[in-house]
Amino acid sequence: MRAKPAGPLAVAVAVEYVHAASLVLDDLPSMDNAVRRRGRAAIHLAYGVATAELAAVTLLSRAFEIVARESAIAADVRTRISGELAAAIGASGCCGGQAADLAADPASVVLDELEAIHSRKTGALFVAAVRGGALAGKASEATLEALTLYARNLGLAFQITDDVLDVQGDPERLGKDTRRDGHRANFATLLGVDSSRALVTELLDTATASLSPFRQRGVVLADVAGYVRDRRS
Repeated sequence: MRAKPAGPLAVAVAVEYVHAASLVLDDLPSMDNAVRRRGRAAIHLAYGVATAELAAVTLLSRAFEIVARESAIAADVRTRISGELAAAIGASGCCGGQAADLAADPASVVLDELEAIHSRKTGALFVAAVRGGALAGKASEATLEALTLYARNLGLAFQITDDVLDVQGDPERLGKDTRRDGHRANFATLLGVDSSRALVTELLDTATASLSPFRQRGVVLADVAGYVRDRRS
């Protein structure tokens, strides 16, 4: 029996709610103090800090509501997906990674430390997205293991590309101001642009190699890796 498409789709929507919440929080004055997001004023500037904070909490709550109500996913699987998504958000995931990022000294941070920070931030959400969709699609444990390796490498490659775009990207195309991360530890300043791009290629090669057991079924995920390699926004 094939899984109903509504299950993986519900997970995708839930993860995007979490992602949107993380952007609202990242932009706050206490975090990145950003002024633009997706070509528009950051939420805290348009509507106030209190509204931005409440919006982020509401988005996070809505994410779990979507998963909990999706009847196309078995109850025990919904519980597992919710648990993994919560872990990706919390102290062992995005929140813990953000705290470590804020505390890191750009002058002394080393590559392993920076990779660990972003594996808990961007990487954790990529893993939750891929695993959640796979769980909703009734994937085996062996499939989950391969997809987890894919997502970890893809997520880190995405973050490194993001750091490079902060240095070289077009603000209008990105929909946000660039060169705002110089005060924070990041891959572009630590490694330089060329070495950062080389590391992206290495990570994406590892990500796509982990898809080999899926043959043609892995084509779409391999295309996503190609998008990350070539992205300009």
